[in-house]
Parts: sequence; structure tokens; C-alpha cells
Amino acid sequence: MMTPAPDELLIIGRIVAPFGVRGQIKLRAITDRPDHLQQHVRTVYVGTANTPYQLVHVIQHKPGLLILTLKDVTSRDAAEELRNTEVSIRASDAAPLDPGEYYLHELYGLRVETTEGAVVGQVREILETGANEVLIVARPGQSDALIPMIHDIVQELDLEEKRLVIQPMEGLL
Repeated sequence: MMTPAPDELLIIGRIVAPFGVRGQIKLRAITDRPDHLQQHVRTVYVGTANTPYQLVHVIQHKPGLLILTLKDVTSRDAAEELRNTEVSIRASDAAPLDPGEYYLHELYGLRVETTEGAVVGQVREILETGANEVLIVARPGQSDALIPMIHDIVQELDLEEKRLVIQPMEGLL
């Protein structure tokens, strides 16, 4: 089986610990669709080498914490070796996005401009706050701007043109 190129993969979480003695692993998930993983994903890719593992079983242990059973990971020691590694899936295996949804990695590098057409800068980082994402926008010759991804501010998100149009509120910039 060929390992996909890194740009064909989406990170779904990080292995935080073994679970039990039979090789199961705890995954701190950044996917909100564990049901899709269980029903549609057969292979996950682990670590910086994106080593493929057959996904045998997924259960939601707690919100944001999944227990994965991977074929050929059959002992606690084998599971321990995977601790602190990222787990990815093929982007083509991901759950389809609803209209208006986006993957966080698609926001990096977007050109941010105001509704008047003034260029603010470029997205260089994303903070996940729990309520909404906050974009850290690098501005040439100025300090970074923090732009919350909320409807009152974001007027247009054009991923094809790599452009985000905002209506800045007072004090934002």
C-alpha cells in the first residue's frame, strides 16, 4: 500500500496514551465525526512517517477522546510506542463538509482584506478557543491582528481565491 503524500492527509488527532492491555490507543480527536471514522475509514496514518494501520474499531470514550483499535497493534507496549504521534486520514476519506464549513488548514495563508478593499495581511496561525477560531494575521510593518471567525466580522470566505473579507469592528485593527 502506497503512503499518500502529506498534502493528501488530514490530521484527526494525537495519540495520548495506551488504553488497556490489548493495544488499544486513546486519541485526543480534532474530528467531530467519530461515527464517520467508524463507518467509512479503513486506514489511518500514524506519526511523521505516516505509517498506515488498518482501523479495526472506534469508540467515543468521552467527548473529544476516542479509543482506536488498530490491526497489528496488539500489546500495551506497542500502543505505548505510538504515544504523542499524530493520526491522519486521507482527505478523500473525510466526512463531506456542509455548505459554509471548511477545514482549518485551508485558512492558512489566506489574504485578509476589508470590505473596502484594504489589505490587512495574511493568516499565519489559528487559535482554537472553543467558541470560535481566532485568526492571527501577519500585517507588514505592524503587530499581528487577531480576527475572530464570527459572522459579524467575516463577510466572505473564498477558498479558491485564498481570500477572506472582513468588516472590522471598532478597535479590531
